[in-house]
Amino acid sequence: MNIGIIGLPQTGKRTLFTLLVGKGALEHRGDPAKTARGVAEIMDLRLDTLVKTYSPKKHTRARVDVLLPQKIEEQSVSKGDIFHDLAEVEVFCHVVRVFQNDSIYHIWGSIDPLRDIDYVNTEFVLHDLIFVEKRLQRIEKDLKKIKDEHAVKEMELLRKLKSHLEEERPLRTLGITPDGRRLVASYPLLSAREMIVVLNVADSDVSDTKRVSEINSRHAASGIGCVQIAVEMEAEIAAFESDEEKRVFMEEMGLEDTALHILTRQCIRALGLVSFFTVASAEVRQWFVRRGATAVEAAGKIHTDLARGFIRAEVIKFDDLERLGTEDKVKSAGKLAVKGRDYVVEDGDILFIRFSV
Repeated sequence: MNIGIIGLPQTGKRTLFTLLVGKGALEHRGDPAKTARGVAEIMDLRLDTLVKTYSPKKHTRARVDVLLPQKIEEQSVSKGDIFHDLAEVEVFCHVVRVFQNDSIYHIWGSIDPLRDIDYVNTEFVLHDLIFVEKRLQRIEKDLKKIKDEHAVKEMELLRKLKSHLEEERPLRTLGITPDGRRLVASYPLLSAREMIVVLNVADSDVSDTKRVSEINSRHAASGIGCVQIAVEMEAEIAAFESDEEKRVFMEEMGLEDTALHILTRQCIRALGLVSFFTVASAEVRQWFVRRGATAVEAAGKIHTDLARGFIRAEVIKFDDLERLGTEDKVKSAGKLAVKGRDYVVEDGDILFIRFSV
């Protein structure tokens, strides 16, 4: 599960990457031209509430991998180098420059977020179209020599992909069946990945959401989400040593939550993940599973023995625990549910897995 921070040069993507994973990932990257990799801890206020409730010896936040591929510019696009780095990314965070600063150049000489968004989207669609056409030609050639049912199904799907891409539409907007997704699972189809546009604005514009509304409206049909971040301001917030200093600064700036928290939550949704929690005096921990995962799959995420010997899951909803205050009060109110192996885990569930091996 990973997020790729992409964008044109001088957009603030390195700063955003550092805010998410810390400076070490860039400092330990040997070759600046290679993809930098780091791990971001998810700052979820629900975990903080559970820590206060259970006072565990330790707590563990859920994490996601974050990648910073080489910068997207015309040279790397024309050579195709950049696309190899992007192939493993599951969700793209496309950082787009909105802030004005005459001392920082723009490769095209002007600030135009809509142009920059369209450029990247077009290059992704074109990359996928070229790949699909080549793959389709090869399969059609092979089928003339020998008939293969699997290849016929792949050819039919590739023709649908080609038609969709020729209309300049990203593949994330094409309803591909689960069987179809398995057929093309190994394909480096960039426009099939989820895309979140991150507008990097000046501090003074952080409360102005007109640009976000414009982009959301323009790209709704393309399945693109949009958030707005003043990256330099977020760096200031992250630099404060105490939570109280952060709170006061955010109140002065009129911010209810950091944009980084908002961004990571949107990325988690785009990855198709939900959170569940395990609680005990030893540890409170947040876990991720794919949306639609069952209780036994969640148990396996914790430890294979829990899935192998699964008996039942006892479930408390986070909202019930927060409202009632303690686990005992939740139980007294009849809010603890007993679920079987096929129970679909919901975001915010607190799970107690009962098992025997």
